[in-house]
Amino acid sequence: MLQKFANAIDRLNETIGRGVSWLVLLMVCIAVAVVVLRYVFDIGFVWMQELYVWLHGVLFTVGAGYTLLHDKHVRVDVLYAERSDKYRHIINICGTVFLLLPMLSVIAWSSFPYVMKSWQSFESSYQVGGMKGVFVIKTMLLAFCVLLGLQAVSVLIRSFSKERQDDG
Repeated sequence: MLQKFANAIDRLNETIGRGVSWLVLLMVCIAVAVVVLRYVFDIGFVWMQELYVWLHGVLFTVGAGYTLLHDKHVRVDVLYAERSDKYRHIINICGTVFLLLPMLSVIAWSSFPYVMKSWQSFESSYQVGGMKGVFVIKTMLLAFCVLLGLQAVSVLIRSFSKERQDDG
């Protein structure tokens, strides 16, 4: 049952990660358009400049669970790389329980009022001609916590089951 739950989390983050990966191409296209418009035609749009920055933010916040799924987060290799599987499972469990999940809780707890205040006022960019819907991009902070937190649960499930397999 827990393995099915972990598999569902993995599928969710895989799907979202593959989807948001297309934002890289969109960001590059928008950035090129901004440069061409500004330096060739002497035209500038604040909303366009903000858009590729926002897309970059979405890519990193929403894609964090995908990165953890594929074990691509930064870690101290001195403590991890040349170790046994059992040792790495224990490091994954301890790191997730004592560092990742508490930090995600702090981020969620502290950003929730910030996000809600933004939604209550339907916050927009403070720049003239900027993007509407700043509240949407701020919501990505909570999406980050949920998706990365779910993937952390999947890591725990898999690490516990593998660590038990290593013992048996």
